Amino acid sequence: MKKKFVLILLLYGLNAVTNPKYLAAQSSVSFQLFYDELSPYGQWINYPSYGYVWVPDVENGFSPYSTNGYWIYTNEGWAWVSNYSWGWAPFHYGRWNYDDSFGWIWVPDNEWGPAWVTWRHSNNYYGWAPMGFGITINSSFESSHNIPHNHWNFVHRRDLTRINIRNYYVNQSTNITIINHSKVIKNIYLDNRNNSKLISGPKRDEVQKNNRSKIQTFKVYDDNKPGQSVKNGNYQIYRPVVKANNDDGKISAPTKLNKPEEIRHVGKPNNGIKNNNQNQNVPREKEINQEKRNSKQQSLPNKSIRNNQPNRKPILNIK
Repeated sequence: MKKKFVLILLLYGLNAVTNPKYLAAQSSVSFQLFYDELSPYGQWINYPSYGYVWVPDVENGFSPYSTNGYWIYTNEGWAWVSNYSWGWAPFHYGRWNYDDSFGWIWVPDNEWGPAWVTWRHSNNYYGWAPMGFGITINSSFESSHNIPHNHWNFVHRRDLTRINIRNYYVNQSTNITIINHSKVIKNIYLDNRNNSKLISGPKRDEVQKNNRSKIQTFKVYDDNKPGQSVKNGNYQIYRPVVKANNDDGKISAPTKLNKPEEIRHVGKPNNGIKNNNQNQNVPREKEINQEKRNSKQQSLPNKSIRNNQPNRKPILNIK
């Protein structure tokens, strides 16, 4: 009996060591991961005050947490699921900012979150916008009016959970009015893994009431390789612990740095987004059936990480 008990313990221990969920949770990387994994999908430049930042190779009109993705509700709050193969990194670590010369640029950081956005709500709308360089959770609650109005995306409350959410963004000509008649959502999730706070967004019960249907809660699991997938009620994503430097003491840096004049500008924030509620007169049953056909679960490959940056301002101080 004692031998059988010991064998069970050994098998359990082996599973803990080999299971990707445990491996991912135990692994740690440096910023070099971000530099290497994102290089095929954009350019790295040395940006004043923040050091190395990444400019993605994307279509005109790209904007973060807006283009080519959708929201799901998880046990850690609302998570942005990007359809870009590199989306596991820039939408869950670091901050996005808009630069008139380069377009949208991303600065890495080591704190993982379901989405680094500020949320707003009114009686009719939910909205969100990238938090921007140097913005912490606490400061985002206080200074959201300082976010440019055209960085915000608003949808009718019933449309937050749509897979094709980009088709339901409210015309940006109304953003200022909505902002002036809405409030910041200050809900947070306490992340016991890192003893930190994360922005969780609108309450599930509230959104569920607006949708008049049950909203699924996806369980966040750690993957052991860059990428993310949504299937079988799970949101599996690569989210390693990120350190400033490599274990061998080498300073992390992009293998190739581009010159500013080499960067291709991809348009202004949310360029080309008109009043996309073109489906508002379609019967809701037909919409739901179409979304079901379009929302077959995806598995998104990818890779990520980061390091020591010259003259770099700290982003996060939220523990």
